[in-house]
Amino acid sequence: MRRTLKFLHTMGAIGLMGAMACLVVMLSFTPSPTSLSGYALMRGVMGAVASWIFLPSLALTLLAGLLAIAQRAFHNAGWAWVKLATGVLMFEGGLVYVQGPMRQEADLSAAALAGDGNPAMLGQALEGEGGTLWVLLAVATANVALAIWRPRLIRPPVRAAGP
Repeated sequence: MRRTLKFLHTMGAIGLMGAMACLVVMLSFTPSPTSLSGYALMRGVMGAVASWIFLPSLALTLLAGLLAIAQRAFHNAGWAWVKLATGVLMFEGGLVYVQGPMRQEADLSAAALAGDGNPAMLGQALEGEGGTLWVLLAVATANVALAIWRPRLIRPPVRAAGP
């Protein structure tokens, strides 16, 4: 069970970081909202990556991590508790600041392209999205470092010397 959870957690982290890297690259190549057809196409692709790769990878990583930390072997591992805290932050940040806004911008740009939306409302969050992705990539990298090096963050209690 332990190896299966480790495998799932690792695969989720690979997909999560890969999706974030792809989104960062796509953001840098996204045309201006004044070029509505190109902008809508790129935002549609970004929305699909956020919904079909980023979100499932994020959920898999968090779920496998939670099931792994439920095992007794990790209860006294400080690094595992730090990963849990940052994992919850990753999940919240991913939902609120990445997946939701990217899906919403994809829908807005598709509506504007179809003539049902206001093109002036597009592209307002481009800079914030890139910054959020870089922060989440840094946190994910720190989580990988914690998993590899497993630093001792909690000291075991010192036992009194017997007579």
